[in-house]
Amino acid sequence: MQKEPLKTESPAGLPPELEPKKMTIQVSKVQTPMRIDRYLTQQVENATRNKVQEAIEEERVLVNGRPVKSNYRIKSNDQIHITFLRPPAPELAPEDIPISILYEDDDLMVIDKEAGMVVHPAFGNWTGTLANAILHHLGKDADELDKSEMRPGIVHRLDKDTSGLIIIAKNPVALHKLATQFARRQVEKVYKAIVWGVPNPPSGTIKTNIGRSHKNRKVMANFPYEGAEGKHAITDYQVIEDLSYFALMDMTLHTGRTHQIRVHLQHIGHPILGDETYGGATPRTLPFSKSEQFTKNLLELMGRQALHAETLRFRQPTTGELLIFTAPLPEDMQLVLEKSRTIMTANPC
Repeated sequence: MQKEPLKTESPAGLPPELEPKKMTIQVSKVQTPMRIDRYLTQQVENATRNKVQEAIEEERVLVNGRPVKSNYRIKSNDQIHITFLRPPAPELAPEDIPISILYEDDDLMVIDKEAGMVVHPAFGNWTGTLANAILHHLGKDADELDKSEMRPGIVHRLDKDTSGLIIIAKNPVALHKLATQFARRQVEKVYKAIVWGVPNPPSGTIKTNIGRSHKNRKVMANFPYEGAEGKHAITDYQVIEDLSYFALMDMTLHTGRTHQIRVHLQHIGHPILGDETYGGATPRTLPFSKSEQFTKNLLELMGRQALHAETLRFRQPTTGELLIFTAPLPEDMQLVLEKSRTIMTANPC
């Protein structure tokens, strides 16, 4: 297929390697109708379907001046403007970074990721990621893995500031089988979270749709369950420890939407302690003396959202054996719980 002419431009004020890349594509008069995500993947060098769809979802793709959806079918003479926020990625390289491997066999590893570690390279975090550490650990065995999306063997992901368990596949067959288990909701994932306040009732199920916020496309928002916007998301919750002003909770995911637990806990009015994006990082005044200073100190001690991927249950992709793993609560969350228990005892509700 002959490519359409492209025009590129970059805004002034940034080094060239950090500038967003803007392109204009004039669709041919004889172009047959085609989904725009497929069309742009063919037309733009090094563009992947995922990156194109992300740009469309974030309204960085305009057709004749208006945003469209990924299933929009281009027409002859359409004019397309597209902005890629991220510059071309450097080659993914192995790095000798310590990682906590709880289990390893010929097909997979289960890693207890520490908070602060990015799972895979992206704009602003090209090095020092779990993906870099995986390549180093596997050595030549990593040659089997697809590195084109900078996610070698990564079956699912955790946010940078979420600690806990993550599964890494060591070969393409295992990756496919594990990804299928996730897609079919056959993997049980249980998280621990420390939240503001104590939910009432102490257990239940949260059901909403989750999609990009209308106000800020970089964050997620709740929409009516099974409505027209977003994708349906289901989370079970259970209060494990009532700390009067805070609660330690179990959160079980039945779907895997971006920021699902964080968004759902915000939705029920109990955001995760330390969560800057979803309303959990502002000191509060509670019904005891010097409470605002106490909550400020608690947030500084935590330094991140108090969320930990504690338990995973899934089938070994070759043998079918049920594997169950648990990662202990990290030290920062344990310290927050100890201080919360102390203040609850000294200032009962």
